[in-house]
This record gives sequence, C-alpha cells and structure tokens, in this order.
Amino acid sequence: MSTQKVMLITGASRGIGAATAALAASAGYAVVVNYRVNHEAANALVHAITSGGGSAIAVQADVSDEQEIGRLFARVDQAYGRLDVLVNNAGTVDRASRVQDMTAARLSRMFQVNITGPFLCAREAVRRMSTASGGPGGVIVNVSSGASRTGSPNEYVDYAASKGAVDTFTVGLAREVGAEGIRVAAVRPGIIDTDFHARAGEPGRAERLASTIPLCRSGSAEEVARAILWLAAPASAYSTGALLDVSGGR
Repeated sequence: MSTQKVMLITGASRGIGAATAALAASAGYAVVVNYRVNHEAANALVHAITSGGGSAIAVQADVSDEQEIGRLFARVDQAYGRLDVLVNNAGTVDRASRVQDMTAARLSRMFQVNITGPFLCAREAVRRMSTASGGPGGVIVNVSSGASRTGSPNEYVDYAASKGAVDTFTVGLAREVGAEGIRVAAVRPGIIDTDFHARAGEPGRAERLASTIPLCRSGSAEEVARAILWLAAPASAYSTGALLDVSGGR
C-alpha cells in the first residue's frame, strides 16, 4: 500500500478537473485522473505530472455507469491500495433550452451523470474510507454550481436542478458519515472560463456575463481548484457539510 495520499478526480481530463489534478500533484498527492473519452488529454496530464516527479495514472470510466464506476475504484485499489480524497467533478450540460422544450432523454442523461454518478462514486469512497468499516477516514468534495442558487432560467434549469440535488446530497452525506472520519463538502463555481460554455453551445458566454459579476470578470479553473484543495486539506478540518461559493459574488 502506498504511503502517499491519493486523490481521485472524476472528469479530470480538462477544465476544473485537470486544474485540480495538477494542483493536487504539486501538493504531494498521487492523482487518479478519471476521464470518459478524452484519452489524449488525460494521458498528457498524467505525463506532465509524472515528468515533474509526481505520481498519477489515467483511468477511463463513464461515471454514469455503475459497472464502470466499480472498475474505476478497483483500479485505484490495485494501483495505490488507498483513497484519501474523492473529487466528484465529472458532469454534463446540454444546449440552452426552456423547460417546455426538454425531452425525457435529456433529463435522464443529465441526472444520471450529475446526480447518480456522484452518489455511486461517494458510495464506493465511503466503503473504503469509513472508520466504521476499518478505513482511515477521508474527504469527499463535490463540484456543484452557482446555478443551484439561481435556477438558471431559460438556459439550464435541468442542470441547475441536478446541482441543487448535489448540494442536498453534500449536506446529508456529511451528517451521515461525519462520525466515521469522513468530511464532505462542495464547491459551487460561478461563471468560470472553461470549455463548459462551448459544450453548451455558447463559447463566449463567460465573456458575455463578465459585467454581471461583482468582481467584473469570470473565474479560472485554477481558482476553483484552489478551493477544492483547501476543502481537502487539514486546514479545513472543522468544515463539513459546507457549500463554498467560488463565484465572484454572483
């Protein structure tokens, strides 16, 4: 078993996940870079970490699939024999739409990735971390969204609803496993300059909305990553069930 602390980050081949992986490696964690399809980006990230003297592996798995989640965690067990931090970062979004135009297929995919995936990944993490099961404890950080507060009308009410569920899940799980040595928290990014907006069909959205943010700019993936690392670190040892906004005040 490795003596180095291990952090698993879902959806880590780009954006906030990739920034978190790079920062975690620089902080001394061994990093598991989970990805669904972007093999090249995930391997490039692992290469950058290992070339700098860090430890990292890339593991392909779709976190909307229970069997693939099981395979992902089995690979973590095999490679490192421990898990100290889970970052539930993987998520999906669709094109801007009003609720009246949304299909059941869209909603099913949204909730399967954004809600069921984090639940099942957390289940596997708790099984390994809980002191009630002989584990050493650990930390789970969920990546929610400021949309859980605003509802994202006329754009992504389904996405906002899924992230509202993540907020509630965070609070409930934190209270459930706090006595078992596990802290659970969430970050709620606001308008962050990543390819998220391009995936939703509006690559210029971060720039368009910058003037609506009290700090007058969009945020960066690295700024969200720093919040995630703080929540994972001993410096936040008395924080659990916390929902940390990283939104520029919006």
